[in-house]
Amino acid sequence: MWADETRPRNQGANLTSYELNEEGIKNTIIADNTGGILMQRGEVDICIVGTDRTLANGDVCNKVGTYLKALAAHDNKIPFYVALPSSTIDWNIKDHKNIPIEERNSDELSHVEGLDEKGDIKKIQIYPKKSKAMNLAFDVTPAKYVTGLITEKGVCEASEKGLKKLFK
Repeated sequence: MWADETRPRNQGANLTSYELNEEGIKNTIIADNTGGILMQRGEVDICIVGTDRTLANGDVCNKVGTYLKALAAHDNKIPFYVALPSSTIDWNIKDHKNIPIEERNSDELSHVEGLDEKGDIKKIQIYPKKSKAMNLAFDVTPAKYVTGLITEKGVCEASEKGLKKLFK
């Protein structure tokens, strides 16, 4: 099991890896952009991501970088599934261009927090002060790149037809 670090908040390195360990599932943390080369090398059998919002047409809005993983999976003929609770289905927004994409504080990119040698939490800047950062939190993966949606009611195709079969 490969677990992306999920920069800049490192949820994959902290939360995903922790949960996998708690379930006894061996995992290796990788840098966010490593998934593509692992897919090229044949070291990925299936790709499963989460979602923060799923449109009725099957488009998914998730942590930025999800779209690039879907493209890499598509290019390497690897099934790409999205796991979601039905509470994240947005039946009202019809066009993914109408999904508000959060831009978070650039400090999440320019600084990291960690423990120093005394065990105190320190926040340090990791790139030049003159450099600017853009911290978009989400991106949209079109349904055409999604093999299927995994829900609490079963698996369906990433489409309105597929979702309506499960959620009447």
